Amino acid sequence: MIQSHFGEFAALLTAVFWTITALAFEGATRRVGPFAVNLIRLLFAFVFLSIMSYFSRGLAFPTDATSHIWLWLGLSGIVGFILGDYFLFASYPIIGSRMAMLMMTLAPPIAAFFGWLVMDEKMNLKGLVGMLLVISGIAIAIWSKPNGEKNPRLKFPLRGLIFAFIGALGQGGGIVLSKYGMGQYNAFAATQVRVIVSIIGFAILITFLKRWKNVSSTFQNKIAMRGIILGSVFGPFLGVSFSLLAVQNTNTGVAATIMAIVPVLIIPPAVLLYKQKVSITEIIGAFLSVFGVALFFI
Repeated sequence: MIQSHFGEFAALLTAVFWTITALAFEGATRRVGPFAVNLIRLLFAFVFLSIMSYFSRGLAFPTDATSHIWLWLGLSGIVGFILGDYFLFASYPIIGSRMAMLMMTLAPPIAAFFGWLVMDEKMNLKGLVGMLLVISGIAIAIWSKPNGEKNPRLKFPLRGLIFAFIGALGQGGGIVLSKYGMGQYNAFAATQVRVIVSIIGFAILITFLKRWKNVSSTFQNKIAMRGIILGSVFGPFLGVSFSLLAVQNTNTGVAATIMAIVPVLIIPPAVLLYKQKVSITEIIGAFLSVFGVALFFI
């Protein structure tokens, strides 16, 4: 049974891994900030990806990448990892990883929009309905109307929601740039290119902002380092690997739909680990957004 549904099982494991990653990085970011977490987890990711790339294609480093690949995947790394992930991680201490992951369901609609705008990809009615459902689900989750008040109000700080939206914008834009730059190039090596450029970019930013002391002190923070290592293993290593296995062994749309359930999966551990209060409307909003994402792929 498991053998006949290996791709679906791999996709479900990917969603679980990404849930663990979000929770681990939330805990680490609360302690040491987004700059240190981003740079250190990219360094770990590079090591893991180099090992995986060596065993999967015989090359530890992307030495066979063309200038076209370096240019566009490098831009993808800047947009997706540096811009997108910095603001995503910065949103964790403000609105929590649960709400941040819900905001990230905007990434597929944003990617579809950029694909239509830049690469002339078609957007059908089903995709437009999915986009509307995602936005509606998020709106239901972030707005409330307290008893006795006429106008609804935000349940989460606007600053955190804007940060998470920029994170989704970066991820969506990064997907389109990756697709254009990667072509038929190996996925692990392509991710390596993005990671290498992002490490250099973060190093420049940290130098300019004089944050190296924050980064070096992070290695002395055992709790933060456990979170970073855990998130790095389950994110760029296991998460990426199992997502590729899922796509290889089942329909891409089915795999993408299953992997999109992170905003639902993250609710119970967020309540248990971080004592977050979750309302019925937030749960409904999460399911609605996930269903909206599913419409892009089914």
